[in-house]
Amino acid sequence: MQDFVIDAFTFSRLEEQRSGSILVADLPRLSEESASNEGALSWLLKGGKDALGHAQLTLAVTGTVQLMCQRCLTPFAFEFESESVLILAKNEANADEIEALLDDDEVDVVVGSKTFNIMDLIEDEALLAIPQSPKHAVCPDSSLASATSTAAIDAEVGKKESPFAVLKKINGRT
Repeated sequence: MQDFVIDAFTFSRLEEQRSGSILVADLPRLSEESASNEGALSWLLKGGKDALGHAQLTLAVTGTVQLMCQRCLTPFAFEFESESVLILAKNEANADEIEALLDDDEVDVVVGSKTFNIMDLIEDEALLAIPQSPKHAVCPDSSLASATSTAAIDAEVGKKESPFAVLKKINGRT
């Protein structure tokens, strides 16, 4: 994975903007969660300030990741779009202060630096966007498989002799 390092505070102060794309194969933690290394992510990073004047980064990530369906155990393409707003703090104590001041679950406060790695941020955003237990909306061929297995069970039940038939034979009634 190639690093894309910025001075986060300067990037925000100058309201810079960068975009690009990266292969899933170049993101080791995301690759580990994926069924295959196919796919790419597009990203857009904007610098700026929030309403209170804090340095802020807005990151949008879109892409397709191959995930394993937990229901039918076949891979499928999961498309996602994610956007997050990050307020930059100078240190952990400052981050806690800003977080208490904002009281907004939609905004994350992170410690910024002169060597802020954007690729890690993009990978984190993608990992947060994928579901913990990925599933197809409708698994392929699941309707055929369940219909076939239900029919097989019904046929098998129809062939078995009723337990009450055994009792009738014992009693001498047939």
